[in-house]
Amino acid sequence: MAKKFVIGIDLGGTNLKIGVLDLKHKLFAKEVLSTRNFSRKERLISAIIDSIKTIIKNNGIKKAEVLGVGLGLPGPIDVEHGIVHYLPNIPGWKEVNLKKILEKELNLPVFVDNDAKLMSLAEYKLGRGQGFKNVICLTLGTGIGSGVIIDGRLYRGANNAAGEFGHVPINEEGPRCNCGGIACIEAYIGNNRIIREARRVFKRFVSPEELDTLAKEKNKKAIKIWVKVGERLGIALTGAVNLLNLDAIVIGGGISGAGKLLFDNVRKTINKRAMSVQAKHVKIFKARFGNDAGLVGASILVEEGTKL
Repeated sequence: MAKKFVIGIDLGGTNLKIGVLDLKHKLFAKEVLSTRNFSRKERLISAIIDSIKTIIKNNGIKKAEVLGVGLGLPGPIDVEHGIVHYLPNIPGWKEVNLKKILEKELNLPVFVDNDAKLMSLAEYKLGRGQGFKNVICLTLGTGIGSGVIIDGRLYRGANNAAGEFGHVPINEEGPRCNCGGIACIEAYIGNNRIIREARRVFKRFVSPEELDTLAKEKNKKAIKIWVKVGERLGIALTGAVNLLNLDAIVIGGGISGAGKLLFDNVRKTINKRAMSVQAKHVKIFKARFGNDAGLVGASILVEEGTKL
């Protein structure tokens, strides 16, 4: 039997990640581009097409060996038709039939879904969510995305728009979010808010990665910022824990790199604020696949889509 490969793409508000995976969902080639280099929708779509062609060529793969292309994007998606409704953190995208555009250019099967849902598929089927039936998986970065597994199935909602944990409000009033809402959790602990808070405290630009390093070096100002991020995330998760009686919470994305400091304060807040039965039951894990979860989930999407 001839070898088959999957091309996975994870498009975020900051980076475009593209990888080649085998049918066991093992990643063996990966490239990363900054989405900020492609401000216009058309340029970004061209970059996606060029990246796919380049990674296939650079790895000596024949087009006949490619089972399909899976893409995860940070916004509500019409999975059946491959239409991107809009992307809260990437302007210019509205009702874009990305599946149709890419299939025409690539002559390959293309499957499109929300990036956090793909991360959730990866972690539930192959990662830290394995063995549990009721799980919420979060990806913390420029935006705060999630996927919800209920009774062993990814819950999509009426319009495939379920799981927008980042847009759960945690206050009556607060900062306006890119989605148009007010006081969303994303507006409090997304990358941009953390960077703004760090600039206010340190009087200079401090990336989340540097903030993590400073905290590990016992910098009290950095520790205070991460403690507040953990508390706010814990408050929002308390609602999910009480509502869904979750078995597990899996947290990934760049912000999860803050590690023990973040996770300890999430757990502490849930224990303090959630109802006792639900709080004692739920387990909290750091995602197994880290920043590659979206690519692994994209390969699962293609595998499942080609079996339909």
